[in-house]
Amino acid sequence: MPIDNAAASMMTSKKLRNLREYLAFYSGLGLLAGISLLWSVLALPLNLVLPRKWKKQTGRLVITMGFRMYLRALSIMGACRFDLKALDTLQRESPMIVAPNHPSLLDALMVISRMPNLACIMKAELVDNVFFGAGARLACYIRNDSLRRMIRLAVEDLRGGSHLLLFPEGTRSNRLPIGTVRGSIALIAKEARVPVQTVLIETDSAFLTKGWPFFRKPSMPIHYRIHLGQRFDPPTDVRGFTAELESYFQSALVDAKLPHLPAATDVHSS
Repeated sequence: MPIDNAAASMMTSKKLRNLREYLAFYSGLGLLAGISLLWSVLALPLNLVLPRKWKKQTGRLVITMGFRMYLRALSIMGACRFDLKALDTLQRESPMIVAPNHPSLLDALMVISRMPNLACIMKAELVDNVFFGAGARLACYIRNDSLRRMIRLAVEDLRGGSHLLLFPEGTRSNRLPIGTVRGSIALIAKEARVPVQTVLIETDSAFLTKGWPFFRKPSMPIHYRIHLGQRFDPPTDVRGFTAELESYFQSALVDAKLPHLPAATDVHSS
């Protein structure tokens, strides 16, 4: 009888934990959608009336604050644990390209949440998206639909004093520890004459990695840790630098905590 009671208690505890995780998961998705939609509605008129300099500063600061609030909420709900302190040292530094590996969809949110003067290159469909578009345009984020224009705008932003978030692979990793590094990061760094600061993102979950269904609940809490990697001087040889950067990430991430990509996880974000 005691054994049956213990088994029943364990089963009840497991069901309650699953219920809490589902509540945290869907609450997190709903919160992100709500914050993004609200800011898009508010950003629409600001896009029309604010001068470009104020648009960029206001848009980027509000997005940083919004993402920081969102990540804090995920921590409070027990969905995730974040160690992002390493990024704080970059906030007041000179213009540079911030170049993280890209295991999951949360990577950009984590970096932006700590760096309020950060330009971001976004997929064109996201800039046109009802949830993110108006806010992205207010922040003067850069569309990626034209390579030449993207590079020109990125260089202008860096010369204007901003940092630039640029994932070397251009998309989420399709293999680990990192996929093929694209030459655009070397082109922009060369033209703008800025260093490339590598950033290493570790996680213990395959949540929102390439191939993970968006509405599939992961096991919680998921742990994320960011630390700074090597800083490279502005390159002169685009092809050589691209190969060197990929080789560095392959070496630096070999012992990192990274999940298996799915065929088809006390540190706070404060």
